[in-house]
Amino acid sequence: MSLNLARLRALQQQAGRSETAAPRAAAPVALPATRDEPAATNNAALVQAATPGAAGTDSAGAAAAAANARSDADCIFGPDGLAPAPARTQRPDLDALRRMIALRERKPTPASGPPAPRAADARGDARESGRSAAALARRGERASAADPARSVRALPADRSLPGEEIAPGLHLIQAHLPLPGPREALPLDFAKRREDRLDPRRLLFFDTETTGLAGGTGTRAFMIGAADWYDDPQRGDGLRIRQLMISTLSAETAMLREFARWLTAETVLSSYNGRCYDAPLLNTRYRLARIANPLAGLDHVDLLFPTRRLYRGVWENCKLATMERELLRIVREDDLPGSQAPAAWLHFLRGGSSALLRRVAAHNHQDVVTLAQLMLRLVQAQAQADAALLES
Repeated sequence: MSLNLARLRALQQQAGRSETAAPRAAAPVALPATRDEPAATNNAALVQAATPGAAGTDSAGAAAAAANARSDADCIFGPDGLAPAPARTQRPDLDALRRMIALRERKPTPASGPPAPRAADARGDARESGRSAAALARRGERASAADPARSVRALPADRSLPGEEIAPGLHLIQAHLPLPGPREALPLDFAKRREDRLDPRRLLFFDTETTGLAGGTGTRAFMIGAADWYDDPQRGDGLRIRQLMISTLSAETAMLREFARWLTAETVLSSYNGRCYDAPLLNTRYRLARIANPLAGLDHVDLLFPTRRLYRGVWENCKLATMERELLRIVREDDLPGSQAPAAWLHFLRGGSSALLRRVAAHNHQDVVTLAQLMLRLVQAQAQADAALLES
């Protein structure tokens, strides 16, 4: 309930004059404000009772009422007629705050989405989306042409391996080349075995691809290639190439057992530095697998040492790749060097593509074929050298 400030000041001045004219009577005490009746209502009633012309009031009562009204008005409105600071503070509306927070946290529902387009608009949007999709496709083709590696990474890795899986993780690759073997026994004069004659059907040319080049028990062969002259009933006489390749570490034992079946007591091994590397490595793997070593006691003709004696200083080195290029006139296309075979197999084990592993198989295939041809060339070269020595 609001009061007229001008009238209130007039009452205050009148009360002041009354106090100076006569002693102030006992002022009635204003009743405290109850919970249902605010203090402003009680004080206003006292002020109205002190106004002139009110029934049942005298000058002393009016003065006392005015004094009480002034003191109560000062408490409520302050000396300037304004409400003091505590009266201006209001309790925050918690319900309004809760509604505001709930409104901010409210998520849009599908029903609040945009209205469905009309048929004509829908056709226009479809044409626009078709043009956008075509533009995106053209941009993707340009990006793929600019960055071939990105398009390759987007495709799934090709994990297919050549040959037939004859055991879990063990693959057998077979081939037959129309290279008939010699009909006569081969002299081993080039290997400083003057009295020895060897049946070419007993020869088994072999080569391994390993997980490392350092050797030791931590290195294993993941591929074994072998070639021999074989008279096939369907394909005829020629060079038979067989390769064993494992795609998991657990298939090593099966590979060793299968390779042991290819060997007999009459087999003569032939390799290129295999006496110092390939054979000791396989001996270790058979021992660790607790399998009887089939290589023990077999004859072994290593072609590296005769090649060095005959062609040392003729070309830059006596590597097998150099011999097949310079001596046999064999040129390999897209060949993967043997030094990269461990990385190719490790890449496949980690889930990569088998493209490099297939190139390793092709490299191993050519190695064993080169060994067979190199032996025939060494026999011929030694015969020519002996003939030249006799003529001199």
